[in-house]
Amino acid sequence: MPELLVEFFSEEIPARMQRRAGEDLQRLLATALRDHDLPFEDIKSFTTPRRLTVLASALPLIQPTREIERKGPRTDAPERAIEGFLGSVPVDLDQCAVVEDKKGAFYVARWTEEGRDARVVLPDVIGEIARALPWPKSMRWGATTFRWVRPLHGVLAIFDGKALPGGIDTGDGSLGYSNTTHGHRFMAPCSIEVSDFMEYSAGLKDAFVLIDPAERERVIRDQMDQACAASGLRVPDDDALFAEVAGLVEWPSLHIGTIDTDFMDLPREVLVSSMREHQKYFALETEDGRPAPNFAFVANIDAQSADAVIAGYERVLRARLSDAKYFWDLDREAPLESRVASLDGIVFHAKLGTVGDKVARVSRLAEYLSDKIQGASVSDVTRAAQLAKADLVTGMVGEFPDLQGVMGRYYAQAQGESAAVSDAIAEHYAPLGPNDRCPTAPVSVAVALADKLDTLTGFWSIDDKPTGSKDPFALRRAALGVIRLILENELRLDLREAVRFSAKLHSTEGDALVEDLIRFFADRLKVYLRDQGARHDRIDSVLGDKMPGELMSVVQRVAAVGEFLDSEDGANLLTAYRRAANIVRAESKKDAGEFRGADYVNEEALQDPAETLLVSKLAAVESDAATALEEEAFDRAMHALADLRAPLDAFFDEVTVNVDDSAARGNRLRLLARVQEVMNNVADFSKVEG
Repeated sequence: MPELLVEFFSEEIPARMQRRAGEDLQRLLATALRDHDLPFEDIKSFTTPRRLTVLASALPLIQPTREIERKGPRTDAPERAIEGFLGSVPVDLDQCAVVEDKKGAFYVARWTEEGRDARVVLPDVIGEIARALPWPKSMRWGATTFRWVRPLHGVLAIFDGKALPGGIDTGDGSLGYSNTTHGHRFMAPCSIEVSDFMEYSAGLKDAFVLIDPAERERVIRDQMDQACAASGLRVPDDDALFAEVAGLVEWPSLHIGTIDTDFMDLPREVLVSSMREHQKYFALETEDGRPAPNFAFVANIDAQSADAVIAGYERVLRARLSDAKYFWDLDREAPLESRVASLDGIVFHAKLGTVGDKVARVSRLAEYLSDKIQGASVSDVTRAAQLAKADLVTGMVGEFPDLQGVMGRYYAQAQGESAAVSDAIAEHYAPLGPNDRCPTAPVSVAVALADKLDTLTGFWSIDDKPTGSKDPFALRRAALGVIRLILENELRLDLREAVRFSAKLHSTEGDALVEDLIRFFADRLKVYLRDQGARHDRIDSVLGDKMPGELMSVVQRVAAVGEFLDSEDGANLLTAYRRAANIVRAESKKDAGEFRGADYVNEEALQDPAETLLVSKLAAVESDAATALEEEAFDRAMHALADLRAPLDAFFDEVTVNVDDSAARGNRLRLLARVQEVMNNVADFSKVEG
């Protein structure tokens, strides 16, 4: 069956946008084909820096014939309503059927719609998806009104071996569909006529273009393996850079360059940042893991003289590293402490003051937290907090912003600061995301916590919180960072009191801000625990409506509840809990009242031994569970609840709750309500799903 091949040929598409664009193009074409009754077997997309291609296989030549039925107005509807309906269907009134239902008689139009030639339908489909393709940023060029990520030069659109008619209206004319593509910009810029995908991919390969990004990445990796093996170097472990570079070239050609020895005394991070972030080069290592005086780069051309190409890339890197070395030497001439005053000239936020103001708050908050973190020296914590942002005004960080914190550690070490202080300066931004390493050194943890808590409390104090998917200040990430710092370091920290202390530093008093921010932390904690594998209902059973300030107990209790409910005793006890809850709920509705265990059970009115056993066991379980919870022995609290299983099973087997004796019935319902209360003291089992 025929295939549809479409290529949008343009100026260079940013590498970071290509993969998503290919996925969006597949999705949009699949939806459009289904909407136009053109079934297909498969859809694939391919991307290069200059082209976005999609292939749909096994399409029909003609849309299938359809039997269409459309419901119209009632037969006694106003004449204008009936005329309007008839104007929207290709049949007359006497051709409409009259159908009756419970609401009366109404008209139904039925007709057969012959399928159209796919060559007539597809041109509009391509125009639809071209206009609908979502780009993070798009542009217009010349006098066009059509928007695309970069100026669009041509659209190849082939169906069943021939170019489709029509084109895309760009506002200053039409970009007509053709059967022509173009080869590599430099090595084969000629036009290539094709009739199907096989010719297309083979013709482009002959013209030095690999259309599949996965194939280009494989070629780059193979070339890297060979080049490193020949030079005795270690292949870099950088999947993201391999993928990005594959999006920068159409015909990859990898080479190894040399770094001047004058630059090898620069910190490793400076070398890597200069190469990776700014030039998209690969930083290489020796076999023993030390930085090698070499780098790898991928050119988009097979040059006649590889030496000339390598020399050009080395010259570009040399200029970049010369700047870095200049700043490295210059920055070390002034101690970090002398730079702190300059932070008063950098605005952190218009409503939250300068970076200098933030440093002052973070220093006080970190000092407060150092009391709560074992091994955190107050003097080291305060010193690290005061110097943590000082590298923001260094020349190196001005040139390489991604090295903030990292350079602070190097400069702190150079001026003789302790390892704890130097490491805290580098690590106080961490963790930056769910996969980033979390600091573990006490001083680093204190400063990192203080920095994030100050940011969160500050934005809450000016009522600038995340809304929906918008979070311009990465406050969700900061909250997750606080949670990870506490949990992964097993800190016994009252988060509510820490937020309260931070709020005072922002001159904000009152419980409203504190409780609102704690609820935000609770939402982030739920996400964190779900990512760790905990079920959402079990998390809710522990957290309830109000999160405690101490997070470690929440995590331990969630784990204990999960382990308990996964056991046979836990599963059976949960079933009994639900049975008790259902009975109490149903009878409360009948009596238009509520049976509360707090009213307690009249033990003198107990009539059955199973009732007496359950009451006595409840008292023991409540006491044991309360003691276990107070000692944070959550596993023991669950074991205490397990002791309810046998007496509760016996109660349901031997006791009838709904008896004619109203006093006995009420007493038994209060007993079941009491069972719920005792269990809910450990966790709210009503929130656990089946």
